[in-house]
Order: sequence, then C-alpha cells, then structure tokens
Amino acid sequence: MGNWFTIDSIGEDTFMISEYRHWEETHAYLLNGSERSLLIDTGLGIENIYEEVIRLTDKPVTAVATHIHWDHIGGHRYFPDFYVQEEEVSWLSGGFPLPVEQVRKSVAEHCDLPEGFSVDAYEVFQGRPARVLKDDEIIDIGGRSVNVLHTPGHSPGHMCFFEKERGWLFAGDLVYKGTLFAYYPSTDPQAYRTSLERVSALPVTRVFPGHHGPDLRPEFLEEVKNAFLTLHAEGKLHHGGGMHQYDGFAVWI
Repeated sequence: MGNWFTIDSIGEDTFMISEYRHWEETHAYLLNGSERSLLIDTGLGIENIYEEVIRLTDKPVTAVATHIHWDHIGGHRYFPDFYVQEEEVSWLSGGFPLPVEQVRKSVAEHCDLPEGFSVDAYEVFQGRPARVLKDDEIIDIGGRSVNVLHTPGHSPGHMCFFEKERGWLFAGDLVYKGTLFAYYPSTDPQAYRTSLERVSALPVTRVFPGHHGPDLRPEFLEEVKNAFLTLHAEGKLHHGGGMHQYDGFAVWI
C-alpha cells in the first residue's frame, strides 16, 4: 500500500485515516470502544483500508457510512457488519443515482493512483446492511456511545455522528473546508439548511469532516449555517441557485 493512507491519532482511542493522494482528501474515523470498534466511512476503495484498521484495533469492527456516496463506502466490502440509514438502503442494491462511468472518471481525475490500480475495474459497493439506522438511535461500542443524527441535504440519508460525552461531531459531507455540494438532483438545499440548524445547536467541541482540512472549529458550523440562512432569505436556496463563495468554503446549489 505504500503511503496511500495517512493515520493520525485525534484523541484517546480514536484515529483518522486519510487519503491525501486523491483530490477528495477523504477521512475515515476509527473509534475504539471496550467491546468493539466503529469505523465511520470506509474511504475511496482504491486501497485496502481493512489492513490499516486491524493495526489500530483488536476488536470486532462495525462500519457505518455518513452517506452512500462512492467516496465514503469504497472499503465497505471488507466489513460485512455495516449499517446504513433507511433512506439510502436502495442505493446499495442497484439504486445508486450515478452511472459507474461517471464515478470512475471522478476516481481517476487529479489523483496519484497507486501502481497496479485499474480504474476500469472500479465498482460502486453493493450489499445488504446488517442494520438499518433511524434518527436518534444510539450506537454503543463499550464505554463510548455515539448518537445517530439524520442530517439530510447533501443526500437523502446523510448522517452525522455525535459523541455527546466528548462533544465530538463526525460531520461527513455536511460541513468541510471546500465546496459544499447541494446541486445534484438527489440533494435538497432546504433540508441542508435545516440539518445545519440542528447540528449548530449541539454542544460541539470538535468537528471532524469527511474531506480536506481536519478538526474544524465548532464556530465553523455556525458560519456555514448562517450562509445557508442568508441564501434562504435572499430566495437563492434552490437548485440552480449558483455558486456562492465564503471565507473558507463555498456553496454550490
């Protein structure tokens, strides 16, 4: 695997597994409890994330995706015990809303692909989840509990994961430093606004995004929320509303 993955310890029994050689700069997060480990997102699927995970835990691993986009479920094939939000179950059995040719183009562009990797053989993961999650459920991994928050907008079944005891929010694609996408047909800009209002009200101490710069300031949630509120007030928060630039991020609707 060489140096495809970058591993960082971000706190007690918690690791960030990043893929900086791809333009998406994805982050997966491994939370180790006393009984099992929770892997939030499994990355691009270009290299084998399982080989990294087993170096960081000796517990059984449950995988959960913030949402069923190719860049967050690429390694799901290594983790048969995986959970999915109820709104996106069908995306794992033929209902994924993008053709594989378009996905392969995104996999290959602006990327230092490892030797021997064939983009023509890349497939979007399909499978049957071990559990279907609903809003406000709790995942207990032994000594650590993670709240499931249904935060639609970027996708219908997007979830954030909130570890209340630490104030840690694993935000997926709801917020990150870069362009926030809410223009796809499967996105919902108004639901995105509502989700931002919800997470901004939480007692968050650290924000861990799905892409790019890690460990965001909690205030960043408020900044992104305020941008969406302003777009809504101006009548621009709808598909076709254009690209809007802000300090540290952009919104494409």
